[in-house]
Amino acid sequence: MFVAIVDIVLKDEKKDEFKTWITESNKTLSKFNGFVSRRLLEAQDGTNRIMVEFNDMESFKKMHSSPEHGKFAGEIGQFMAQPPQRNFFQVVAE
Repeated sequence: MFVAIVDIVLKDEKKDEFKTWITESNKTLSKFNGFVSRRLLEAQDGTNRIMVEFNDMESFKKMHSSPEHGKFAGEIGQFMAQPPQRNFFQVVAE
């Protein structure tokens, strides 16, 4: 399993709109081979992360180079107070 954890800082006035955007854009992402899930997480201190899971890195890379992802990349900036910080992981034990 391949996991991307993305630390994000949302504009306060865009938080609710971003939740809707995540839910709607997940409908498109779910059609990609290897897609498992994408979730918006909120910590007790109010910080946010996005967790994206794919079966493998190759499936993630194919999605990441798609026109659909390009569209999402163009839209996501309107919600962000700072650029997202991405970290990538491979599940090594369960």
